[in-house]
Amino acid sequence: MNALAPIDPQLWSSGDQPHLMGGKLASGEIVFPMPQGDAANDVEPYKLSRTGTLWSWTSQGFLPKEPYEGRGSGENEGPPDFEPFLIGYVELPGEVIVESRIVDATLEDLELGMAMEFCIVPFNNTHSTYAFRPQKLAEKAA
Repeated sequence: MNALAPIDPQLWSSGDQPHLMGGKLASGEIVFPMPQGDAANDVEPYKLSRTGTLWSWTSQGFLPKEPYEGRGSGENEGPPDFEPFLIGYVELPGEVIVESRIVDATLEDLELGMAMEFCIVPFNNTHSTYAFRPQKLAEKAA
């Protein structure tokens, strides 16, 4: 299998143990994502923690807003393989709260404050994106 290109190569570091890349402001505040352009002046790149706790979550059960990739030449057909997915906020201790897809879990698996870990997952046939998954479920699968 060929490696998928990151949906945005500046969102996370590469390597065996990738990390989300945030920024550390001159004030010491951590932000995500890393600011770009003039907004990045005086902001240091900062590797965010790979683990955190689940702060809030929901199921995304409806099609995204337009524009989105359609099935073909027809208008407003929506993605051909849309499936509801989990999304939530993961608190990275002492850093920032990150909005993320949640994978390798069902809605019923999730609990407030549960331990989560960072991972890279397919976004579509050509790109990857970041997500978080429950640590205890990942440990059981290993």
